[in-house]
Amino acid sequence: MEILILVVFVIGYLAIALEHPININKAASAILTGVLCWSIFILMGHHTPEFINHELLEHLGEIASILFFLLGAMTIVELIDAHHGFDAITGRITTTDKRKLLWIITILTFFLSAVLDNLTTAIVMTSLTRKLFSKREERLLVLGMVIIAANAGGAWSPIGDVTTTMLWIGGQITSANIIIKLILPSIVCTLVPLAIISFRFKGKEEKAIQVKSDRKGAEFEKNLILFAGIGALVFVPVFKTITHLPPFMGILFGLGALWILTEIIHRKKEEEEKGKYSVVHALRKIDTPSILFFLGILVAVSALQSTGQLKQMAEMLQNTIGNENVIVMTLGVLSAVIDNVPLVAAAMGMYDLSVYPTDHYFWEFLAYCCGTGGSALIIGSAAGVAVMGMEKIEFLWYFKKITLLALIGYFAGAFLYILMEPFFGA
Repeated sequence: MEILILVVFVIGYLAIALEHPININKAASAILTGVLCWSIFILMGHHTPEFINHELLEHLGEIASILFFLLGAMTIVELIDAHHGFDAITGRITTTDKRKLLWIITILTFFLSAVLDNLTTAIVMTSLTRKLFSKREERLLVLGMVIIAANAGGAWSPIGDVTTTMLWIGGQITSANIIIKLILPSIVCTLVPLAIISFRFKGKEEKAIQVKSDRKGAEFEKNLILFAGIGALVFVPVFKTITHLPPFMGILFGLGALWILTEIIHRKKEEEEKGKYSVVHALRKIDTPSILFFLGILVAVSALQSTGQLKQMAEMLQNTIGNENVIVMTLGVLSAVIDNVPLVAAAMGMYDLSVYPTDHYFWEFLAYCCGTGGSALIIGSAAGVAVMGMEKIEFLWYFKKITLLALIGYFAGAFLYILMEPFFGA
């Protein structure tokens, strides 16, 4: 039974990895894989249906908290975008020096992804880069840095990357601690490849950003929704600290407040115009397939956890490799080939909080490695896949031009974290 579940899981994984060649959305493969794993478990398992259903519902509670958080965060970001709120940031970039533009875009991506998330930031910065760089080769190099910076920026923030969010919601890390411990390694992970790639940029870029307001009052609404939306996202860790409620409650609180705000500021508009700026419209635009993908893959991983296979894998890694640092760095490199969401979900199932308590060195290093390791391949992270789709970047081009840079940054940040740990303690 365990072998059959593992075979189905591997086949499902291959379908997810080969999403583009086989032309089947990875969300469909993930959902089917999750359902089949649990179906095999209940039909061929040695436990009662009542026990297995109880196990599934217990896992579903944790999974739902992640999905509701993502749903709320993505809706808030879409609402900001609908009001052209991000123009308030991009419109302030006026320099035409290519090297300066590279640094501005990279640094902006790094910090913006910590406040929003790496996927959304990658999409926003890809759109911005198109306006700034006319030569395709230079634009793609910048976008390579956008992917690295988005993943590194998301790794040190509890709301910046879905894997860090999973660890935060699961109780493996706390928001303040992860920021303190990972911000420097993440900065190094970004700055090292940025410094190397900077030598490829010389001269001025003719193009400049032009921000236009399409109606009266747009400027006020744009700024209001931008600051209110970012404020709602930043307030989530504060809300959790004050109330001790799960983060998804904080994000829903922010979404509810923003919903009321948009209803008030657009109440005098015609229904057709008002609809474009509503939360209802934003909900229609969010990346629902990505949410369903997370649902399917997390359900599938939970089946491996309930059947005890993840514990066996943990024991095998411990017996074969032994060294925690090597194990975690290996998982990070694997996250470039295998999606980091199931990798972190697997690690959460493999290693118990009784062995590695909250804010333990292991969980923090796992957040860094699985958050940044995916930059090594363009298909290794959600940010990379999004940029790849938007700019039609070839896998082999990224491998030749960016992979080595990403790995240099990844290991530089990892070694810095290892060196820093004695000063912080376990």
